[in-house]
Amino acid sequence: MARAQIIVHETDPVRQRRVPGTLLPALEELGFSVRIGTFLDGGDVAPGADVVVVMGSRHAAYDDTLPWLAPELEFLRHTDSPVLGVCFGGQALSRALGGTVTLAPQPERGFVDLDGDLPARRWMEFHYDAFTLPPGADLLSRNETGVQAFRSGRSLGLQFHPEITPDVFETWAESWSPEFLASVEAEVDLEAVRKELATRQDELAAQCRALLSRFLDAAKPVT
Repeated sequence: MARAQIIVHETDPVRQRRVPGTLLPALEELGFSVRIGTFLDGGDVAPGADVVVVMGSRHAAYDDTLPWLAPELEFLRHTDSPVLGVCFGGQALSRALGGTVTLAPQPERGFVDLDGDLPARRWMEFHYDAFTLPPGADLLSRNETGVQAFRSGRSLGLQFHPEITPDVFETWAESWSPEFLASVEAEVDLEAVRKELATRQDELAAQCRALLSRFLDAAKPVT
C-alpha cells in the first residue's frame, strides 16, 4: 500500500486529524495509508513516504526563531518524495527550494477567484504572507498578492486551502485570540464565509479531490 505522510503544525491528536480536512479522506479513498506527524516538540515525521503533504500554520515560514522550522525546511530540501504544500506548507516548500517568503502586500481572508492552471476557480485563502516562485519552478497561478500555485519537479506548492471544510475553518477559529478575532471581524464577514463553506461543501470536496488527483498523476515516477 502506498504511504502518505501529512505534516501538521499541531500537537493535539484531535486537532492533528481535523486540520487536513478533505485531503485525509481523499488520500485514503485513493488507497494511501496515511500517517500524520509534526516537527513540533521534537517531531515524529517519518522519512520514506510515497507522498508528503504539508499543511498550514498560524506561524510565519520566515520566522527562524521557531525551533521546529529549520528541521522542517531541511526535511523538505532533502526528501525524495513529491510534496504537496498547502498555505504555510506552500511557503515552506518555496523557501526550501530557494524561494523567499515575506509579509504579503495585503492579507487574503475568505474565498478568492484565481486564474491559471487549476482544476477550479474559487478557493479559500487565509494568510498574511506571500512566497516567490522558486528557481526553475513552473508558475501555475498568480494574482496581485503573489504566487498562488507552482510546480517544481513532482512537487506542488499552493497558497490556498483546497482541504477546507466548515470544521477546518472552526479549527482555525478555535485558536484565535479575542484580539485577533476582533481584528478579523473588523475587515471580514466571517458569517458570509461560513455560509459559503456550508453551501459549497460537496463542491469544495470535489475540487480538492480533483487537485489531489492531478498532483498525484504529475508526481508519478517517470519509467
